[in-house]
Amino acid sequence: MQRILIADDAIFMREILREIVEPLGYEVVAEAASGLEAVELFALYQPDLMILDLVMPKGSGIDATRMVMNRFPAAKIVVASALGQQTLVADALKAGALNFIAKPYQPEMVERVLGTVVEKTPESLVERGD
Repeated sequence: MQRILIADDAIFMREILREIVEPLGYEVVAEAASGLEAVELFALYQPDLMILDLVMPKGSGIDATRMVMNRFPAAKIVVASALGQQTLVADALKAGALNFIAKPYQPEMVERVLGTVVEKTPESLVERGD
């Protein structure tokens, strides 16, 4: 069972994602409401995958992606974004995110994107010591 961290400042968006991913066999191990909290929880739980909103308080999704990738270069991160935020999505992909999911969430799209990301990088997470 793949373990997921969901990071979004809107609790209802986290609930929607949880309702989509749990029936697909994913286990939500933690939820974060800010970029900084996402980084802290990623280090604590080291999930197989993180779904990260791009626009959050206390550290954007892009900043959080960079911080996680610096410590965990094999991390699997999918960013979530409203339509019309293509520049932010491009920046997140450059920072190390593997894919993105457009909001509002469509269950079929979430399933497809998560499936491709889980298959992309099978190696385990390794924390950098720098």
